[in-house]
Amino acid sequence: MKTRFILIETSHAGNVGAAARAMKVMGFDDLVLVKPRWANVLRKEETIQRASGANDVLANARVVETLDEALDGVTHLCATAMTPRDFGPPTRSPREHFAELTKPGAPEQCVAFLFGSERFGMKNEDVYRCNVALSIPTNPQFGSLNLGSAIQVIAYDWRVALGGFPVQNVIAPADKADAQQVAGMLGHWEQALTDIGFLDPAAPKKLMPRLNQLFNRADLSPEEIHILRGVAKAMIQATQAKR
Repeated sequence: MKTRFILIETSHAGNVGAAARAMKVMGFDDLVLVKPRWANVLRKEETIQRASGANDVLANARVVETLDEALDGVTHLCATAMTPRDFGPPTRSPREHFAELTKPGAPEQCVAFLFGSERFGMKNEDVYRCNVALSIPTNPQFGSLNLGSAIQVIAYDWRVALGGFPVQNVIAPADKADAQQVAGMLGHWEQALTDIGFLDPAAPKKLMPRLNQLFNRADLSPEEIHILRGVAKAMIQATQAKR
C-alpha cells in the first residue's frame, strides 16, 4: 500500500529530521509538511543532522500550506491523537487497526498518518476528517511521546503489518565439526580426565558417552574443537609437571 506521513505545523527542525530517519529505517519515503514553522526546514542543519543519513527522504519531502494539499490521493487517513475526543472517529491501537487494513480481501489504499504540532497536538477539526484515531498504548500515568518516537512506533507497526523485513544475521553461520573431529577431541579429553584422576578407566561408567551427547548438542565448530583440545592438552601437561 502507498503510505504517507503528514506533519502539521511542526515547530522543531530536529523533529523533521527524526521523522525522516524513522521513516527510512522502516522503508517509507513519502513525507509532507503542512505549514511548518521554518519555511526552509528541510535544509536546516539541525534537520539534516537528526536525519542521520535519511537525506533522500528529506529531498523527496514536500512543504505545503494546507492539509487539503497534503491529502491529495489519500484514501484512508489516520490521526495520531493521545487525547480522547468526545466526538469523532473511533480510537484504536495501531496494531488492531493495521490488522484490519491488511487482512485478506481488504482493498488496497493510500494510507496517511497525520501528526499534529509538538505543542498542541492535533486540532479537533483535523481529527474529525480522519477515518480512525490511533492511540499508542502507553503507560496510563505517563503517555508523553516526542514526535520522532511516535512516528517510529507507528512506522514500525505499519511495516510489520505490511509484512516486515527479514532479520539480517550479521554473523555468518559457523562450520560444524564432523564426527571424526568430535571423536578425536573426546579421546583427548578421556586421556586428560584420566590423568587428573577424574575418570577411572576401570570403572568409567557412562561419563564419556554423556560427554559425547553433550558435545553433540553443542554443535561444535572446528575452532571450538581446537579450543577444547587445547584445554585437554593443558590438563595433561599440568599433571605431568607434578610427577
